[in-house]
Amino acid sequence: MTLPVVLVAGLHADARRATVDALLRAVPRGVALHHDLTSAPAGTVRRTLRDAGGVLDSATAPLVNDCACCALREDLLPELERLADSGELCALAVVELWDSVEPLSVAQLLRTRGDERLTLVGVVTAVDPALVHPCLANGDDLAGAGLAAARDDQRTVGDTFARQLEYAPLLALVEGEAAPDATDRALLSQLHPLARLTSPGHPAFLPEATAGFDASAAAARVHPTTALLPQEAEEAGVTTFVWRADRPFHPDRLYAALPELACGALRSRGRFWLANRRETLLSWQAAGGALCVEALGPWLAALPRAAWPDVPTARRAAALVDWHPTLGDRSQHLVFTSPGLDVGALRARLESCLLTDAELAAHTADPARWTHHDSDFDRLLEPIR
Repeated sequence: MTLPVVLVAGLHADARRATVDALLRAVPRGVALHHDLTSAPAGTVRRTLRDAGGVLDSATAPLVNDCACCALREDLLPELERLADSGELCALAVVELWDSVEPLSVAQLLRTRGDERLTLVGVVTAVDPALVHPCLANGDDLAGAGLAAARDDQRTVGDTFARQLEYAPLLALVEGEAAPDATDRALLSQLHPLARLTSPGHPAFLPEATAGFDASAAAARVHPTTALLPQEAEEAGVTTFVWRADRPFHPDRLYAALPELACGALRSRGRFWLANRRETLLSWQAAGGALCVEALGPWLAALPRAAWPDVPTARRAAALVDWHPTLGDRSQHLVFTSPGLDVGALRARLESCLLTDAELAAHTADPARWTHHDSDFDRLLEPIR
């Protein structure tokens, strides 16, 4: 017999708590496990176990490697396994994640280090719809907001919230003090078009929250190399603009445009390539004006054919969808979502950063020559080798 586990994530603590409470009311012998990382500066993490009637147990766990998230990982699995060993005393374990903990990392932990006693059956992100816009627009560091999960946590409020939203297949909508409007719901729908949006009080909530979960497929869906990025949409003043191009960016012109592009939309993401980094797939993640650019290894076209069988199937499938006869999977694919989005200005700014016809001709004739082009991007990415 295995113990079904549901993860409930989200920056909105009241919405998260209401969602957990709904699950506990719906499942007799259901319990909720929560690790509060607020006390991490004092060297401990507080663990609470409760059911629909109240707190069953409370204890502290020491920090591991001076990292609250490490302590959570080391303490969570043993506690879940202990609940699983209790047999019929526990019918469902709800893991209520602390504010800034992302469900992807915990789902991966359960997949790689869990055993046959535990089955992850659902991941839910609890959301107060009226707070979606202000949270996404918040470019402050988590540390400044008192939400950092480790000393070296460099995430921002906006990008953490965006990843929490975009990973979970089910968004539990819990209204707070401010009433949401059509813009709030349209924003959620466009950020994660595949998600089911429902209230924890809806009769279908429990079956949807426990319908089953494939952690590998979910990770592939949001990873920049394989992400199922949203399509263009327009609703209630919210626009999703998809921009694609084959030719590479000029590194200097793109670098100069980064502040404008990062602030051009509430949320943007995708993959791109630079003229002086022909072999490297670059990811783009921005929220609240804070931009993260990372090098994620080679494009599939940069690998020898003999190495392709070693590439994950999802990666090969994503590359072959829009395969170019000359460039392979090298392309610009960026998606911008925001209320009041100025699509015309955004498109013009992006296109101004591409290689001109003359530059493209020179690049096509001798792409290796561009690898010696120094750029301010070198401050964001690993040095060219």
